[in-house]
Order: sequence, then structure tokens, then C-alpha cells
Amino acid sequence: MLGSIITSFPGSSVYFLGGVVSYSNSAKENILGVSKEVMMEKGAVSREVAVEMAEGVRRLFGSDVSLSITGIAGPGGGTAEKPVGLVWMGISWKGGTAAMRFDFTGDRDAVRKNSTDAAVRVIADLVETLI
Repeated sequence: MLGSIITSFPGSSVYFLGGVVSYSNSAKENILGVSKEVMMEKGAVSREVAVEMAEGVRRLFGSDVSLSITGIAGPGGGTAEKPVGLVWMGISWKGGTAAMRFDFTGDRDAVRKNSTDAAVRVIADLVETLI
């Protein structure tokens, strides 16, 4: 969804190098280099995994900035510690990495849309800071 929004603008190939939809833990590990141990200890929806995903995307594409999203969109999959609507975003740039936690409400579509909207804002804020 995020890639679709970013590439909906003409000329986006100048700044968008690509994206990875790594839904399974094995894809996170094998494509992005996320530590299997971290996923087992912290879970796929965690600060640590979001950071490792963002770093992996930046390495994979050789980009200046990358962003990852990992979350529980529902309707199932939530727990008391990690409810439906929990989303972690990781962002990686040449100056470091950061992660942000979001707790969205609503159905699956709302969680996905809110995640995408938040990701666009996070990227825009970072790019504005770096320019």
C-alpha cells in the first residue's frame, strides 16, 4: 500500500528504488537479514524487528532512507500484550535508525490505511529534516 502511494506521483522513480513485502518471518530473515533469534525473542511485531527490517531494506537497495512497517492489522492475531492495531515502524538513514510505535483502532482496512498515512508523514518529516 505504501509503495503504491509513493509511486502514484509522476517521476517517483527518481527517489523510490523499490520495496519488499516480507510478510513471513522467513522472508524477513532471508531477504532483509532480520535475526531469527530477535524474532523468536521479541516477536515479528516489535521495535527491534522494525529497526532490523528498515536497516535491511536500506542495505538491499543502497538507499539513503528506508522505512519498515510491521504490525497486527487483524481481525485476528492480537494478544493482550500486542493487540490488533499495534504497528511498529522502523526508519533507517545514513545518520542512524529509529522506531515508532503506533496503536491504531478500527478494522483491518483502517489499520492498514492509518499505517500508510503515518509512514508517509514519517518519511516526509525525516526528509524535511535532512534537507
